[in-house]
Amino acid sequence: MRRPLIGLTSYAEHVKYNGNDVMAGMLPMSYVKAVHATGGRAVLITPDDPDTDVIESLDGIVFAGGGDVDPSHWGAEPHPATDTDPVRDLSELMLMRAALDADLPVLGVCRGMQLMAVATGGSLHQHLPDLVGHDRHRASPGTDPLAADSSSFGRHDVEVRRGSRAMALLGSHLTVNSFHHQAVDDPGTFTVSGWCPDDRIVEILEDRDLTFALGVQWHPERTRDLRVFAALAEAAARRSGLGRSSLAA
Repeated sequence: MRRPLIGLTSYAEHVKYNGNDVMAGMLPMSYVKAVHATGGRAVLITPDDPDTDVIESLDGIVFAGGGDVDPSHWGAEPHPATDTDPVRDLSELMLMRAALDADLPVLGVCRGMQLMAVATGGSLHQHLPDLVGHDRHRASPGTDPLAADSSSFGRHDVEVRRGSRAMALLGSHLTVNSFHHQAVDDPGTFTVSGWCPDDRIVEILEDRDLTFALGVQWHPERTRDLRVFAALAEAAARRSGLGRSSLAA
């Protein structure tokens, strides 16, 4: 039996390959490995030719982390620290709205969670140090979130709302990694079900009226705790009529 097909949003960047500068569709392999380790089959979705037709072929979708969401999408002027990718925003906001309308199982990771809010009428804080007075949500300035060294991430606790889907999946408390300076302000149509107890920054969004729609502000794909990826794969399999035998043990 086939595995549930899980789309992964990716980004386009100039890279050097075989001595040549080329434009490449890119995503850290940690996302792909997380999908495969939890029973899904990963396929990359690039932002170069945006359309919603891909939704018809997928059993679930992950909106991956990355750069800032353009504040023009909620009617704000950009902060000096804001760095955007208009092509990626256009593609992913279109895909997010189509996925939610189709009740396709959705997992948002970091930027992906922020897109969930913005796509449904919400807004973001653009630069957390201005709001909370520290930069601990993205570790030391100038660090590389793709580096193998875990010191490239901030670490903090998350409290989870009692009775939420997130609590049933993750428990009432966990410690997470993070690398971001934007954060959810208005969650749009989603419910806030987790936050950082130190500063009340939103850490989890969910919608209990949908088959599976969960956003997390941290990077589970860079950890051994893949419960959110496993839950996505299970929801995708159920929605598409695939048996549990198709999932990884």
